[in-house]
Amino acid sequence: MIADFYLMTNKNLNSYFQAISNAKAPSKFTTNFLIQLGFKSTGDRLFIQILKGLAFLDSNGVPTERYFQFLDNSQSKYILTEAIKEAYADLFQINIRANEMSESEVKNKLKTIFQGKKSDDVMRFMAKTFKGLCELGDFNHSNNLVKQDPKIEIQEDKHSERNYDVPNYDNQNLSSLVNKSISTELHYNIQIHLPETKDIAVYDAIFESLKKHLL
Repeated sequence: MIADFYLMTNKNLNSYFQAISNAKAPSKFTTNFLIQLGFKSTGDRLFIQILKGLAFLDSNGVPTERYFQFLDNSQSKYILTEAIKEAYADLFQINIRANEMSESEVKNKLKTIFQGKKSDDVMRFMAKTFKGLCELGDFNHSNNLVKQDPKIEIQEDKHSERNYDVPNYDNQNLSSLVNKSISTELHYNIQIHLPETKDIAVYDAIFESLKKHLL
């Protein structure tokens, strides 16, 4: 799978995403809504195709669950990163660190993928758009969104020392009393800090990890 969309210029790319993150999601993302956000140029309309290509909108322009997840600023970069990886899956299959490739390298890889079906100018725009999107994501920590193992704290709770009034028994009887009355026990308190997310896949990954490593 490869994203078949592009912008003519990346100058407003960051502003587009900031604008939608600060605005209430529309029932349908239209050209008029884009104009309301302050983007009136004909070239700005290409951003709607970007959102569809990243699965932020469905084919009718209706915001998807990914769109609403992006509105959470604490995870917006991770949501965008996962969307990029999905939209440009063929590119990341060629190079798992495609986001680190230069623009010219991306362009050459796209030529191979599209096998001459796109013009040189379109390949250039697509490569530039890809690089612009990657700059807005966070590829170093994107796995934290759904793949990170939960933070588990194991606290060892030994019985606290207590003072007992021990009768004056001889050594043999005292030893017998101690063996019967005192046992060594260790208690473990496992605390799991679950991330705040609406994505059920996050919790599935957490409990699968617990099953694998603890059970």
